[in-house]
Amino acid sequence: MTQTSPVGRPLRPRGKLLQEDTRRHHRSLLLQQLFREGPASRADLARTTGLTRVTVSDLVGELVSGGLVEELGAPAQSRVGKPPTLVGLNADSTHVVGIDLSATDRMTGAVVNLAGTVRARHELPLDGAVGAAAVALVHRLATELIAMTDRPVLGVGVGSPGVVDAAGTVIDAPNLAWTDTPLAASLADALGLPVFVANDANTAVLGEHTFGASGDGGLMVLRVGTGVGAGLILEGSLLHGHLGAAGEIGHVVVDPSGDRCACGRSGCLETILAVPHLRRRLAGHDPVEVLTRVGEQLGAALAPVVGTLNLHELVLSGPQELLDGPLREAADRSIRERTMPVSSAGLVVRTSELGEDVVLVGAAVLVLAGQLGVS
Repeated sequence: MTQTSPVGRPLRPRGKLLQEDTRRHHRSLLLQQLFREGPASRADLARTTGLTRVTVSDLVGELVSGGLVEELGAPAQSRVGKPPTLVGLNADSTHVVGIDLSATDRMTGAVVNLAGTVRARHELPLDGAVGAAAVALVHRLATELIAMTDRPVLGVGVGSPGVVDAAGTVIDAPNLAWTDTPLAASLADALGLPVFVANDANTAVLGEHTFGASGDGGLMVLRVGTGVGAGLILEGSLLHGHLGAAGEIGHVVVDPSGDRCACGRSGCLETILAVPHLRRRLAGHDPVEVLTRVGEQLGAALAPVVGTLNLHELVLSGPQELLDGPLREAADRSIRERTMPVSSAGLVVRTSELGEDVVLVGAAVLVLAGQLGVS
């Protein structure tokens, strides 16, 4: 039951035909329409998806029988004649387990419904677990979360630190002492469920893209915690990159004479922006001055990315008290000073409205995109 991550392929179904599996694709088109736009009649679904009414009626019948979709009756105000019957996504027909491994002292998880609402939470202390012991802890957390819902579980999504390939193998996660660790495969074998694993920053950008306040343009979520990483969605696809290392901006050198980084070089962005380093810089100093300076350095590092990709939104995810205010404002200003107006004119620099749930909810999106084709 090991699943290929939606990383690197379109997140939402497009067009009328897909060579691999036409029926599955058409089913995803209907679910995506209901997921994004809400209840609709069968006739409306046929118009918006381009599918025939016969195909829509057949697929809707299948989805209603399976419980994913429910009939809601006629709209409040109907036209003259026989009123249409609306159908909508049954958000609690099945649940998803989302797991966030990005913290250094604990593993957190949640049971999430199809609308992105957290139904239950659970966490386990890390207590220094690394290697096989850390893998065992993920297994325990997933098992205990599954027991917290009485609904069928669609799958398990995991946001992990480090470099993760499309098959859910953690290539390298130094904080957990994982190298070439087949996390998705081991969980799938143990749980008997589809399992999707992706880098935590990639997972965060999925959560923001689907359940946050993002628009339709290029999106970068910069995840700031014990480390610094970025997830990017461009033209509807989550960027994977060569060897799965897209978004590792935390180890771009911004100050060659700066502090030594865990990667072995000096002055990486992570040495000034990661939460532990940032809090140390703030101790005993003017917070506005420190945060403004760090924001300027962040903006200088991100300006080439914005200029190259013409991003629409840059979302900072992490402690609001550190990221929102002087740091965000200085980063915004610095990016605009270093890029052509056409590159940054429409850019929005903001913090995430999902707060610390962004990885958990994004882990659920891994499953929704992989199993249902919706995001």
